[in-house]
Amino acid sequence: MSVPAIMRLSAPLLSGLLLFCWLDVAAGRELAADIDDMVEVEVATVAIAGPAGPPVVLLRRPGAQEVIPIFIGPIEAGAILRGLRGDQPRRPMTHELLSDVLDGVEVRLERIYVDAIVDNIFLGMLELRVEGRDNPVRIDSRPSDAIALALFSGATIHVAPQVLDAARRIEYEGLDEQVVTALGVTVISVTDDLRDALELPDRDGVLVSGVSGPAEQAGMEPGALLLEVNDQTPETPMKFLELVRRTPSDKEARLRYWQAGEVHELDLSTDIPTPRPRAEQEEPGIEM
Repeated sequence: MSVPAIMRLSAPLLSGLLLFCWLDVAAGRELAADIDDMVEVEVATVAIAGPAGPPVVLLRRPGAQEVIPIFIGPIEAGAILRGLRGDQPRRPMTHELLSDVLDGVEVRLERIYVDAIVDNIFLGMLELRVEGRDNPVRIDSRPSDAIALALFSGATIHVAPQVLDAARRIEYEGLDEQVVTALGVTVISVTDDLRDALELPDRDGVLVSGVSGPAEQAGMEPGALLLEVNDQTPETPMKFLELVRRTPSDKEARLRYWQAGEVHELDLSTDIPTPRPRAEQEEPGIEM
C-alpha cells in the first residue's frame, strides 16, 4: 500500500490495523508470578515518596491495614488522577486515546498485573481479550501506564506477593487535598464554593465525587457529604483512606453520609468492588 493510500485511511481503521500488528509482536515476556497467587487491589490515590520525592500510586489491599506504594512518573500520576476524578479532557490525551482505540477495535482490557520488581523497577502486564482469539493476549507494560488504562477501561488490578513485600519498604507522604478512592467511593475535600453550590450542611466530612459497586447499588450518589467512617469523621480524603484501612478484616465499614437533606447509614465490605469502564458510568451528579 502506498503512503498516500495509507494516509487516506480513517484514523480508527489505521489505529486498528496498527494495534493488531502490535498484538502479534508485543508480548515479549511471560508473567513473573502465578495468577492464582496475586492479590486484587484498587487504586486509592497518588502521593509523594518522602520529602519532595517522586510520585507514587497507592494501591489498597482489601482486609489489610496497609496500602501499597508504587513509583510512577508525573505524567502517569496526572493520568491516574484524571481517571480517579473521572475528568474528561477536551481532547483525548495519551492514555485516554489508547483506551478509545481499544474500544474502537473491540479489544477489551480485562486485567492488569504488577507482577515483579527487578533492580528496583516495577514490571507490569496488560491482559487483553481479543475477539476471535481463545486465549487472552498479554502485553508487557509499565505498571503506571497499565494502572491508568485500568481506570479508564474498568479492568481489575492484580499485584504479585513479591511486589507487595518490596513496596512495603517505600515511605510516602499523603496529599490531603487529592482525590481518594476506597470501597468504590471516591472523595475530595469540601471547599466553601462546593459547599455553597451543593447546599451542603455545615458539618465536617469529605465530598463524594464518584460511586461504584455496592455503594452505588445502595443509593449513594455523587454530591453526598460523607460524615463518618466507623463513627469517626474523615476531615480529609487521606483520613477517609486511613479509617477504611483501620476497619477489621472480619467486619464491614460503616459509613454515615448526608444526601438530599437526609442522613443515611451504609455498611460496606472492604473487598475490592468490581470496577466499571468510564464509558458505562452515568454522568456524575456534580461537575468536578
